[in-house]
Amino acid sequence: MADRTTRLDYLKAMGIDVWISRNPVPDEEKPPVIEQPAPPVPNAVLTSAEPRPSIALSEAESWDLLQSEVAQCRKCSLCESRTQTVFGSGNRQTEWMIIGEAPGQQEDLQGQPFVGNAGALLTEMLRAIGLGREEVYIANILKCRPPGNRDPKPEEAASCRDYLNRQLALIRPKIILAVGRIAAQTLLATDEPLARLRGKIHTLNGIPLVVVYHPAYLLRNLPDKKKAWADLQFALQTYRDIKG
Repeated sequence: MADRTTRLDYLKAMGIDVWISRNPVPDEEKPPVIEQPAPPVPNAVLTSAEPRPSIALSEAESWDLLQSEVAQCRKCSLCESRTQTVFGSGNRQTEWMIIGEAPGQQEDLQGQPFVGNAGALLTEMLRAIGLGREEVYIANILKCRPPGNRDPKPEEAASCRDYLNRQLALIRPKIILAVGRIAAQTLLATDEPLARLRGKIHTLNGIPLVVVYHPAYLLRNLPDKKKAWADLQFALQTYRDIKG
């Protein structure tokens, strides 16, 4: 590019008058050129090195997400034979959580835990200690029915355990009733017989747990209803002691 003197000579030769300041501004007094930052790119994609925003879910959204995960679960082979998953039902703000072992045939068909004759007896057992079924939350260790109503396999219970733990975390009950031998042994990770588990305060995730007879067992063994009544009274007294 031509220097300043050469450019002036060209302009004069072309008959163009050129104004020249008598007091030119020294370079050091000229205002500095400030470089402006580049505008942000809309809808920029975060790279792996950049922090990602965390989104806090509401309690209702957490329940919806969990129920959707259960409904679509394919963690074990029980998904192949189920009619539908049995998520759980009842009061999500309750202080009482009832946990059974697994859905049966009617539960699998209706999508609700503890229905049929055993469910009707469970409702009466709760009513005997002043609880309506709508006041408690009822769930099972397994969310799918084992074929032929067989006992849950350890790997099946392990596959479902996270779902149950998340239900417990959302409900935050004051007391848990483990209904029946299989539920009690699985939740407490023990092979102790039901007779040794009854009448004691156990804990699950820091929550007091009381073991009671399964209503299906009581329908076949009517004389043990007296023992079942004692278990329920023990659970109620445990709850009262917790509440102070």
